[in-house]
Amino acid sequence: MKAFVDLYVALESTTSSRGKQAAMVDYFKQVPAADAAWAVYFLAGGKPRQLVPVKLLKEYAREAADIPEWLFDESYQAVGDLAETIALLLPESEGHDHASLSAWVEHGLLPLRGLAPEQLKPRLLDAWARLDARGRLVFTKLITGSFRVGVSRLSVTRALAEVAGLDAKEVAQRMVGYTDLGARPTAHTYLDLISSEVRAERSRSGLPYPFFLAHPLQLDIGEFDGVLGPVSEWLVEWKWDGIRAQLVRRSGGVWVWSRGEELVSDRFPELVQAGEMLPDGTVIDGEIVVCKEGEVQPFAQLQQRIGRKSLTSAILRNAPVALLAYDLLEWEGEDWRSRPQRERRGKLDELLAGVGAVCLRPSPLLQAASWDDFARLRESSRSRGVEGMMLKQAGGQYGVGRSKDVGLWWKWKVDPYSVDAVLIYAQKGHGRRASLYTDYTFAVWDAPPGTPGRRLVPFAKAYSGLTDEEIRQVDAVVRKTTQETFGPVRSVLPTMVFELGFEGIARSTRHKSGVAVRFPRMLRWRRDKAVEEADTLETLVALLPQAGR
Repeated sequence: MKAFVDLYVALESTTSSRGKQAAMVDYFKQVPAADAAWAVYFLAGGKPRQLVPVKLLKEYAREAADIPEWLFDESYQAVGDLAETIALLLPESEGHDHASLSAWVEHGLLPLRGLAPEQLKPRLLDAWARLDARGRLVFTKLITGSFRVGVSRLSVTRALAEVAGLDAKEVAQRMVGYTDLGARPTAHTYLDLISSEVRAERSRSGLPYPFFLAHPLQLDIGEFDGVLGPVSEWLVEWKWDGIRAQLVRRSGGVWVWSRGEELVSDRFPELVQAGEMLPDGTVIDGEIVVCKEGEVQPFAQLQQRIGRKSLTSAILRNAPVALLAYDLLEWEGEDWRSRPQRERRGKLDELLAGVGAVCLRPSPLLQAASWDDFARLRESSRSRGVEGMMLKQAGGQYGVGRSKDVGLWWKWKVDPYSVDAVLIYAQKGHGRRASLYTDYTFAVWDAPPGTPGRRLVPFAKAYSGLTDEEIRQVDAVVRKTTQETFGPVRSVLPTMVFELGFEGIARSTRHKSGVAVRFPRMLRWRRDKAVEEADTLETLVALLPQAGR
């Protein structure tokens, strides 16, 4: 455990990508394979299912620190991180326990899940007592699922590739599925990652390939010909607003994987059924969407489905899904990713035409004579319920992650929706922003200007989009204009207007406004606009997708 804690400190103490990679390489070379296996899991984003309810965690930590509840809450609010708060408040400990990371995880961490409170409390107190402050911090972060150290999965992959003397793409492929919720890393799984031997396990399992990701395209239309070349060198599709997925058909089974490498087969039984019609040794890449009467529906309908713990016949009937397929990664057991995009797509269209499954269909290819024509067609994205266009290099291969070395995909998104909204609530942030009010709730008017008794109706929360200096300025206004305090939240006089951007909007019965927005963020502080001139609920409703979409 101590070596892993030292690695955490080393990663947190530098912003250098090379420095972080070097620290991981040193760690992997020094520790036993069983420890390295769990380290890779956590560093790459793996999180065990909730181990301890947060309420109990806070209660036991407060009792161990022998402080009143109000002081613990004030400390938590000031620090902004629960694990760090606990590590700071607990009594000093020498931390003489030097058990390995794997022993701590398998015998100290995972067994906590599902324990009764009377069994949980002594185990937690004993674990905290055996660790020093740094060890308690890391251990508690692992418990809460908040372990983050500023390294990407790609960084971990590159560190492993350096240790193993392998190509990073090969390691990335081996890591697919490594952080799935059902995964339990072992010394054997780690050694498989770094083995110099060529593995054939993929052909005998349901694992997907590493997903190829697109780069944002931010060019003026006049630059397209010079940068991209003629339209004939690209395949163009709509950018669907759904869930990226791979459908794997191997060894008589069917698996559906999300881009986050989560196995979601049980969420989409109709896709599993359609996959059984595919020849063995087939892997398809595409987008899962809700589709009714041939029309793709807003993401909100898909979100309602995936948020359910169980799928009823009513859910399956009201939110039928389809996989809009746009790439063929494996055919007849052979890896097709090195073949040109145009060839892969041609074979995919031929395959799906022969299968004829309603919920398994090709994503339509768009046709236009010039980039200007595509730009005009792109203007209809909102009315079609799509986010813009995807441009895929016709002669390119299927790469790994967001790379450009063997192939190239661009996402040409439309500008976000935007409204002018009023800040009415504020809450302090976390981490380095724990002392500042950085998380805001925004509202719009429920009636046009001049309407007697009109009120501000909250509809969105946002915390990103402002500079550090702007945040400090907003924080000062929040403190000066506070009306009421509700725990960590302050209500403020409506004095500030912001332009809010968001990617999607849908009706919602759970929100007072009747609408819900996706990925809201602040585009700019409208110092030039009076509060009375902010937008209305009618403006939001007018942005809703057309009926039937």
